[in-house]
Amino acid sequence: MAANMYRVGDYVFFENSSSNPYLIRRIEELNKTASGNVEAKVVCFYRRRDISHSLIQLADKHAKELEEEKENPTETELTEKQKHQLRHRELFLSRQYESLPATHIRGKCSVALLNETEAVLSYLDKEDTFFYSLVYDPTQKTLLADKGEIRVGPRFQADVPEMLQEGEADDRDQSKLEEKLWDPECPLTDKQIDQFLVVARAVGTFARALDCSSSVRQPSLHMSAAAASRDITLFHAMDTLHRHNYDLSSALSVLVPAGGPVLCRDEMEEWSASEAMLFEEALEKYGKDFNDIRQDFLPWKSLASVVQFYYMWKTTDRYIQQKRLKAAEADSKLKQVYIPTYTKPNPNQIMGPGSKPGMNGAAGFQKGLSCESCHTAQSPQWYAWGPPNMQCRLCASCWIYWKKYGGLKTPTQLEGAARPGSEPGPRAHMTRQEVQGLSPFTRNEGRAKLLAKNRQTFILQTTKLTRVARRVCEDILQPRRAARRPYASINANAVKAECMIRLPKATKTPLKCKVVPRQSLATIVKDLAISAPLKLKASRGPPTPINRNQASQPRVAQSLLGKRGFDTASGVPYPTNGRPYTSGMRTTSQSVIKRQKVSQGEAPNPVVFVATKDTRALRKHLTQSEMRRAARKPHLLVRIKLPPPPPRSLAVPLVPSSTSEPIILED
Repeated sequence: MAANMYRVGDYVFFENSSSNPYLIRRIEELNKTASGNVEAKVVCFYRRRDISHSLIQLADKHAKELEEEKENPTETELTEKQKHQLRHRELFLSRQYESLPATHIRGKCSVALLNETEAVLSYLDKEDTFFYSLVYDPTQKTLLADKGEIRVGPRFQADVPEMLQEGEADDRDQSKLEEKLWDPECPLTDKQIDQFLVVARAVGTFARALDCSSSVRQPSLHMSAAAASRDITLFHAMDTLHRHNYDLSSALSVLVPAGGPVLCRDEMEEWSASEAMLFEEALEKYGKDFNDIRQDFLPWKSLASVVQFYYMWKTTDRYIQQKRLKAAEADSKLKQVYIPTYTKPNPNQIMGPGSKPGMNGAAGFQKGLSCESCHTAQSPQWYAWGPPNMQCRLCASCWIYWKKYGGLKTPTQLEGAARPGSEPGPRAHMTRQEVQGLSPFTRNEGRAKLLAKNRQTFILQTTKLTRVARRVCEDILQPRRAARRPYASINANAVKAECMIRLPKATKTPLKCKVVPRQSLATIVKDLAISAPLKLKASRGPPTPINRNQASQPRVAQSLLGKRGFDTASGVPYPTNGRPYTSGMRTTSQSVIKRQKVSQGEAPNPVVFVATKDTRALRKHLTQSEMRRAARKPHLLVRIKLPPPPPRSLAVPLVPSSTSEPIILED
């Protein structure tokens, strides 16, 4: 019952997403809405994953400075795993408030200011315990040291000198020490001092009566007398006595000089009513943060003036009235609220008790996948984690750790962890496309290229472990299937885990490698030059426009891998555009007519084919295999076997008839 009872001032976990980590908040108020629901006004805390990389570097620098200032630094060096988990315990306080439904509370936690005298490992030993030392401003994107830090160290403690021996002279510079303002062993009696203070109050009341601005603020005699009885008047009177060596006659002459009585005012009188209202509004918003009060509400006032006015304002009836009103409002508000334990299943569950695998949006998971954090293969419950196409999952304990602390127990490649033996690179907040491109088998150099050249051509340099895994786990990787489907994702973590299991056994049996003999580059170039020699381009004539009625000369010159022309198909000369040569057309040995001047972007290929009826008729005589061969090897000639032409019928000569007899045609 007590565990589910939440009160004002508790640090709690809030859930705003089923897949994201919990939010850590401190309850400031519990309000009941008109609909009957309970809302919590909370103070926001931020994790390291919620702020930018530049601010994280600033926080690390601040932590390093605190470690150097410690008189007794930690003797035990932290391991990489402990440093990784300690980053999950660090929070950043903010002055931002927000209202959240109380039904989203998922448990209690503990947040404390970083104790510099306590060992850092003590935070890891405690469950649901966090610490903070810096204040984060989400609007200005800045980090500042908390005003409530424990001021321990040589920066704050003074060096106490040794006690002087009896009779030893004090060689310190007296001008740099405190100045004496009152001597309790003065020759005046207490009665004489009280009489002088009464005269000083009377002079202050008379001075306020002569001052026009004071007569407006204190229109009555009682108000003027009350203002003259404040501490500022008494301090001025006692200081006057001390400066005149406690001579009453000379001190009285200074209280009322030749120009008129001396008027002493404190901050309560100097401030106007509108300035006092601004101060009360700022105090309601910022509390006792006088720097922010002065900067945002009263920039024309000094910091000392703001502090003095605050302590004088606390002695007024105005402060007492506001304190009573706040107490009455606090009595009317909720003090605590009971939130039952949240028992609904998480949508990221891969398989729940009594359900089939692949439920709740986690369908399509491969069998045999291990936990992304602890690499275990057995768990009573699995949860989908990360991008859907990566098919990563966490066990039950690692999922609870992820929700509470916002990270994994061990550093992984998806979190930007450095591989052993390589230099640790800076942590970057990667997008989903960048995370999908990372693989546990790629090096840091390849990863840096991928992050720098997003949406551009990049090359992934494989490691030795990747090349070994391709041979050892060929049945799982299926390289031919992966090459035909490059868009399908490959679970590299599963391949890596299986490779580490099979690798000890695979080392005993040597791999069967087929050696493919390869020719040298000079031999390949020589063979290409013999099979397809380069031809010189023919000179071009004057440019002529394209005209269907005007015949054009082909510009084909058979190159190394150029397109094939129809000029040698079946022994019948055909130009590039597919039309047959006419009697008046020039041959290939003659100069070529330039048809059209086009830009390289509009026509990247130098040859353009225009199909005609004759070329389409020739294509019909090609078989399907011949068409494929011609498409795959356009530099080879195509031999078309034309069918023999049909026999022509003999025409019988017509004999002109001069008679009217019918004409008979003999067969």
